[in-house]
Amino acid sequence: MAAIEQGLQQKLQQKLSPLQIQTIKLIEMPVQALEQHVREVLNDNPVLDDTAPQGGSDEPRDVSISEVEEREQSGGSLEENYGSHDDDIPSYNLHVNNWGKDERPEYNTFSVKQSFSQSLLEQLGYRNLTDHQRTIATFIIGSLDDDGYLRRDIESLVDDLAFRAGVEATAEEVEDMLKVIQQFEPSGVGARDLRECLLIQLEDKKRTPSVENAIRVVDTQFESFKNRHFQKIMARLHLSEDEMKAVMEEIRHLNPAPGGDIDDSYNDQAQQVVPDFRLDYEHGELILSMPRFSIPELRINHKYSEILETGRMSNSKADKDAAAFVKQKIDSAKWFVEALRQRQNTLESTMRAIIEYQRDYFMDGDESSLKPMVLKDIAERTGFDISTISRVVNSKWIETHFGIFPLKYFFSEGLENSDGEEVSTREIKKVLKDLVDNEDKHNPLTDDELVDALSSKGYKVARRTIAKYRAQLDIPKARMRRNL
Repeated sequence: MAAIEQGLQQKLQQKLSPLQIQTIKLIEMPVQALEQHVREVLNDNPVLDDTAPQGGSDEPRDVSISEVEEREQSGGSLEENYGSHDDDIPSYNLHVNNWGKDERPEYNTFSVKQSFSQSLLEQLGYRNLTDHQRTIATFIIGSLDDDGYLRRDIESLVDDLAFRAGVEATAEEVEDMLKVIQQFEPSGVGARDLRECLLIQLEDKKRTPSVENAIRVVDTQFESFKNRHFQKIMARLHLSEDEMKAVMEEIRHLNPAPGGDIDDSYNDQAQQVVPDFRLDYEHGELILSMPRFSIPELRINHKYSEILETGRMSNSKADKDAAAFVKQKIDSAKWFVEALRQRQNTLESTMRAIIEYQRDYFMDGDESSLKPMVLKDIAERTGFDISTISRVVNSKWIETHFGIFPLKYFFSEGLENSDGEEVSTREIKKVLKDLVDNEDKHNPLTDDELVDALSSKGYKVARRTIAKYRAQLDIPKARMRRNL
C-alpha cells in the first residue's frame, strides 16, 4: 500500500479589494460612459438624493455623507449637530455636481447627426413606390456596408428577402430598387464596386468633354486606369495628354466611399469624442484641467437619515434592520465616491506625466518633437502598473491648443538616428510623408530611394520598414503615384 504523504505548502495569492475592482472599472471608462454610470448609481441607491432643497423651506434637509461620518465620530445626534434647516449651508453641499464648471457648448451639448441609413430611408419616403417595392428597397438599404457599397449579389438578396423578411421578390425587382437607391444622395451610394461607384458619380455630373472622357475611361479601361497605364489608355481611346490630365482631374474629385459623408451615430464604429482633459497654453505655461467631470457631493435623503438615527436610538429589531440597510447603502456610496476620487487622481497623474515627458511637443504641436514613449516610461514616472497606464490611455482624449487627440497618439516606439539618438517612429513617418508629398510625381521615389533619402537626413531605416510605414500612411507604391 502506497504511503500517503501530507505536507503544507505556502502560496502567496493577491486578491483585489472591492474598492480596487470598482476603481479599475471606472478608470477604463471614458468621460461620457462615466457620467452615465454615475447617474445609474444615483438612481439605484434609494438613500442618495440629488435634489437641492428650496431655500427657506421648513422641511428637514438632506445630510451629506461627510456629516454622517462626523456624527459617527462625535456621538451627537444629527439634529443636535446640524439642525433641521438648510440656512447658511454652502450651495455646493446641497446637490450632486457631476458636470464640472466648463460652460463651453462643445463640452455640454452633443450634436447627433442624421445616420446614413436614416438619410437613405428619408429619401426613399419621397419616392412613389408600392408597399412591395418599398419593402425591397428598405431591405437593400439595410444591407449596405458602412461605406455605402452593396457587397452582396442580387440572388442572395432575393433569398434573404424570402427567408428573413418573408417577401417573395424576383431578381429584376431587386435590381430595379437598387437602381432607385443609386439615384440617392450621396452620389455613388448602392454601388457594388469602385468602378460602378465612380460611374454613378460621373453620370450625375454635368456632361462636359472631360466628364464624357472620364466615363469612357472608367467604363472601358478601368483596370488600366487602376494600374496607371495612362499611355495605353490614351492610345486606345485616342486621347491627348491634356485630355487625359482632365480625365484624371475629374476622377480625383470623386468620392470612393460615399457612405463616409454621413456620420452614422448609431453605428458602433461611429464615435463622438468628448475630451477627458483640456490643456491650455497661457503665457508660456501649460495648464491641465479635467473640466468635464468633478467628484459629486453625495447626500442622504433626510427620510433615510431619520431611519438611521432612529435605529441607533431604538431597541427595536425592525428599526435596527432598517438602519443597517441604510448604513449599507451609505457605505456603498462612500466606496463609490472614493473610487471616483482614485480614478480622478490616477488620470490626472498619468496625464501630467505624459505632458512632462512630451513637454516640447505640447508647447507647439510639432510632431518632430514627439519623443519615443511606451507605457513603461509613464508607469515608471507615476509608480502605477503598466496595466493601469494602459487602462487610462484607452478611450481617453485630450483637447490641446492645436487639436484633439487620443492619448494613444502620444505613444510610439523609437529608432536610432545616425548620431545614435532615439527618435520617434512618428517623426520618421512625418519625414517620409513630406518626402512623398514633395517628390516629382512624374518620377516618384521608389522604396529604395526613400531609404536613401531618409538616410541622408540621418534616419537609419530598412526597406521593409519603409514599406510598412507606407502602408500605415496609406501611401501607394511608386508606380501608383506616377502622374503624366
